[in-house]
Amino acid sequence: MKKNVTGCSVEEAMRLLGGRWRLLLVSYLLDGPKRFNELRRDVPGISQRMLTLDLRALEEVGLVKRTVFPTVPVKVEYELTEEGNRLRPVVSVMQDFGLWLKQSGKP
Repeated sequence: MKKNVTGCSVEEAMRLLGGRWRLLLVSYLLDGPKRFNELRRDVPGISQRMLTLDLRALEEVGLVKRTVFPTVPVKVEYELTEEGNRLRPVVSVMQDFGLWLKQSGKP
């Protein structure tokens, strides 16, 4: 991941959550644990590689927990950690802003 250049807290948050998919993945995980393919179905535009990279990045910073179940075939679930659940108000604000954009006809 890139370094924070300005030292600004907004830049730090954007460094982690920026990009097209990460906050969207967090929003789907707010509903509870999901398997990899469930997330792929929820976000049909994401490639398998990008989904893997973004989940790993969120896991690396402690926002997402990955659990592997010893079954055949192996079952893997992703869920938000306690720290990840702190993003709930951020997702809510983004949802409200997105609805406002849709209703106002803004690009």
